[in-house]
Amino acid sequence: MSTPLVFNIQKFSVHDGDGIRTTIFFKGCPLRCAWCHNPESQSYEKELILHRHKCTACGSCVKRCPVGANEIVDGTLVFHREKCTGCGACIDWCIPEARELAGREYTVDELVKEAKKDLPFYEQSGGGVTLSGGEVLSMRDMDYVEELCRRLKREGVSVFIDTSGFAPYEHFARLLPYVDAFLYDVKGIDPDEHRENIGADNTLILANLIRLSNDGARIYLRLPIVEGKNDSAENITKLAGFLRENHIEPYRINLLPYHDIGRGKYAGLDRPYDEEGMHVPSGERMEELKAMFETHGFHNIKIGG
Repeated sequence: MSTPLVFNIQKFSVHDGDGIRTTIFFKGCPLRCAWCHNPESQSYEKELILHRHKCTACGSCVKRCPVGANEIVDGTLVFHREKCTGCGACIDWCIPEARELAGREYTVDELVKEAKKDLPFYEQSGGGVTLSGGEVLSMRDMDYVEELCRRLKREGVSVFIDTSGFAPYEHFARLLPYVDAFLYDVKGIDPDEHRENIGADNTLILANLIRLSNDGARIYLRLPIVEGKNDSAENITKLAGFLRENHIEPYRINLLPYHDIGRGKYAGLDRPYDEEGMHVPSGERMEELKAMFETHGFHNIKIGG
């Protein structure tokens, strides 16, 4: 059994399911959402994040890097990312803490132990653990994920899965006995727009949503809303129609307004970010979208996580 990478364990999370939760973020995702606020989650490999505004060009990283990925040119650090292997040898020697490594291996035992630290909070609030990403259902070793879910369930910990739906349905089926609810993202109903914004069409995502509903799973439908990208009345009408036609009754619909909190991460990974194409929807627009769903007969709707 191989060990997937985890890039964050967020305690006292109140936006990833019911109650107070511990959200475990796994590294690796097959999609490339234009508005992804965790770009460090996309690769399945370890990645170095470089905060250049903290760098003093002291040269410590140059001395410690075994593959020559760093050099000082005219008093400025030049980082050759294409050479970096993600070994992390430079991090402990970076005095201004300008470097961090995204991705760490945890055993199942370690994650269960970490989750159990907050059992009293789960019990008092109706919370638990949420497995997120990246895309946890696309991990290369689903034996690991299934074992983690099984162990958490055996310890009396509620398990939620936050998913894009873009994974083989067999992976969903393996986890159904242990998962209390799926936080299921639907980022758009039009396949062409979906391909443009997400990097793949939504055929598999919608098919899995139907099968998951038919198998009796509790589904919290989560809709990321980006102004000008997927917030049209036509999108809402088509999605509501799809849900009705396929007899899908979400336990709750969460309308998640886009935010740009993760914008700075792109620079740290040397990736471009389309600031001009991303816009935060107004509070008024979010209320309008909520009202549209209510018009179509859906009433358990929440703005935000």
